[in-house]
Amino acid sequence: MKKAINVILGLCAVVLLYLCYESIMQPIQFNKEKDIREAAVKARLIQIKDAEEQYRQQHQGEFCDTLDVLINFIKTAQIPHVTKVGELSDKQMESGLTESKAAAIVNSGDAAAIAANGLQNFRRDTTWTPMAEAIVGTNGNADSLKFIPYSDGQTFELEKTIHVGRSGVTQNVMECRAPYSAYLKGLSEREIYNLTDAAEKQGRYAGLKIGDLMTPNNNAGNWE
Repeated sequence: MKKAINVILGLCAVVLLYLCYESIMQPIQFNKEKDIREAAVKARLIQIKDAEEQYRQQHQGEFCDTLDVLINFIKTAQIPHVTKVGELSDKQMESGLTESKAAAIVNSGDAAAIAANGLQNFRRDTTWTPMAEAIVGTNGNADSLKFIPYSDGQTFELEKTIHVGRSGVTQNVMECRAPYSAYLKGLSEREIYNLTDAAEKQGRYAGLKIGDLMTPNNNAGNWE
């Protein structure tokens, strides 16, 4: 009987050691996997941010609030790149020359006008790059941008609005979000609950996002 009791006590000790080990290692393993997943989510949010900035430039300052529309824009639009050679002097600018006027004179090919304005070494050449190549790379898949990594197919939440400041000045703003519950799916529910609860108590978004519908922030990430 004594031997049996010792065996049982020994097994209980092993179980307790295992539980203690798990209680220590679970948060460590959770945070390690969380960091890996958040790196992937951040990278995709930055791609969406870059696409939104280009969309705004080509749509009178407005952002896009539909992922499918934004993806179609990425697939079909092009980004201008201007190669600059030479700079306008103070004297040239005082005479009324601007970048656009100087470029127009050079592009006209009028040698006399070019010489008269001192633009022999001034050039502005514009080339166009496919948007998809700039955002997702040559071999990237633009269609995948709307999906939150590690979420089993859940999509980012995308919104836009017009922010009205205290002075009455309006500004177009956008926000793109990925909640903890999506990209941490499959990990410890207790740890996800703790993260979410802490964020909500501190008035923070429970997840990762770029932009802000309430406060213009130049589409910064909430991890920055």
